[in-house]
Amino acid sequence: MRQQDYTVISDPDLLQLIREGQVHAFNEVYARYFKLLYKYAYNILRNEAECNDAIQEIFVWIWENRETLEVSSLKGYLLAAVRYKLARTIQTSKRRAEILSNTTTHTTFTQLDDDLAVKELRQVISDFTDSLPPRSREIFRLSRLNHLTNKEIASQLGISEKTVENQLTIALKKLRTDLGKRMLTIFFL
Repeated sequence: MRQQDYTVISDPDLLQLIREGQVHAFNEVYARYFKLLYKYAYNILRNEAECNDAIQEIFVWIWENRETLEVSSLKGYLLAAVRYKLARTIQTSKRRAEILSNTTTHTTFTQLDDDLAVKELRQVISDFTDSLPPRSREIFRLSRLNHLTNKEIASQLGISEKTVENQLTIALKKLRTDLGKRMLTIFFL
């Protein structure tokens, strides 16, 4: 039997293989993203051992939690995980003042934090919207993406304003729950 070439497999497919316990897929993700994560961490911590430890802990956590891992963007997820891990590392570090006094660190950390947060949030909302039933999805998009009022949506779709309001209330409640679960996963990483 020929060994599969994991370097040509997409991130979502690798994640599925990891959920199934395939070590080679996990090793490919590690090889694919280690340097990027290390450079980001080193830009902030400026300490090789601390960077390696932080990244290793993230990958160990991913492997241990592979069966329940829900990730929409692997690269974004990993960078967000490093960001949160570094924040906790900095909080407990004896070098905290030194790390935070570096203006490059502060700028890099803040800028990447903002960029990743926005990208991840957009992806979560997009995934969530795609998971809604067709009518609910249409109402949600008209409201949140096209910025139509409930009255305009009701008129356009030929339904009552109350139906629009109820659909949006249900969708937003589900979105808040979904966001909460995803943020807890990242927070406890």
